[in-house]
Amino acid sequence: MPDIRLSPINDKTVWTVPSLKKDRTWEYILDGKDRSELHWALTQVRQKGYSLEKISKTEFLLPNLGNRLSEIADDLRMGRGFALIRGFPVTEYSYEDLELMYWGLCSHIGLGLTQNGDATFIHYVTDGKRRPSQGRRGVGFPKEAKLHIDLTDVVSLLCVRQAPDDPPSWVASSMNAYNGILRSRPEALKRLYEGFEWDRMDEHANGESPTSEYKVPVFSQKDGTVSCQYNRNWIENAAMRKKNPLSDEENAIFDLMDDIVFEDRLEFAFNEGDIQFCNNYTVMHGRAAHAVVNDEEQKRVLMRIWLDMPGEVRPFFDEAIIRYGNGRHGQIGWSPEEMLAGRNTKARQRRSDGAIRIG
Repeated sequence: MPDIRLSPINDKTVWTVPSLKKDRTWEYILDGKDRSELHWALTQVRQKGYSLEKISKTEFLLPNLGNRLSEIADDLRMGRGFALIRGFPVTEYSYEDLELMYWGLCSHIGLGLTQNGDATFIHYVTDGKRRPSQGRRGVGFPKEAKLHIDLTDVVSLLCVRQAPDDPPSWVASSMNAYNGILRSRPEALKRLYEGFEWDRMDEHANGESPTSEYKVPVFSQKDGTVSCQYNRNWIENAAMRKKNPLSDEENAIFDLMDDIVFEDRLEFAFNEGDIQFCNNYTVMHGRAAHAVVNDEEQKRVLMRIWLDMPGEVRPFFDEAIIRYGNGRHGQIGWSPEEMLAGRNTKARQRRSDGAIRIG
């Protein structure tokens, strides 16, 4: 177990709602020139017949917008960990073209990875006909999505069509939650640093365990840099699968964590054409519930991309567990290069504790 940081975090990853409302540099609105660049780049990859897996930022050229996306990537990695782009032209293109254009834009932020049992790079978050295979995950259904993290460095969501009652989206700084626990119940940090097994929600491959088997810390630190990995649902599912439910004390700690992030969340309208990005080590995301919609043409539809960030993301106590421990099983977590080479058809190499081997 890593040493516990007992001093408050005071860098850019700790933010509050008033600070975000005062400084809105996390929000960027695409203008006509940006949309023209996106259209031109889409035209180029279409003319060359590129499939999504073969598109990177060197093929999807964005001479001016690309500079802004590079700044956003830096802020995601080293800053507040959250960004919102508005004005993506979702009503002007087919789903197929939207996938290519959204993927191309995201290629200027990071490297897209597969996300589900179908090994797709773009996961449709919906309860409609476009919902992919996703094991026991309840993604896309009308019920509230509590604040949580996804299984990658950065998660991106594009709103193609919002539900008729416009449920607000939420983001919250998990580093702010760390400080809150440090103030109110510092003794609870020890249990959070010890970690918990995570369920793989029936998306593991043959020969893989249905849970992580190793414990993934909710909080960990290296060289003073704290990282968070928290999805209560996945932790609770692993505990129930192992017939070892969380204790009253553990549930109380999680209740405290949930209360802090919910109280300190930023609530915002997530409209058609909006794209959000969250660094999963420092930011949680979620949304309010929305009404059940039966008409397929009125159902909420988001596209989601999981991004692996280039270069040094942050120092990790154990990169195999903290960074890759929850998102490298079955058909989840493969890069385009690995998919094209067929590496997803072979078992991943793992350490004796079950974590993947790096390098």
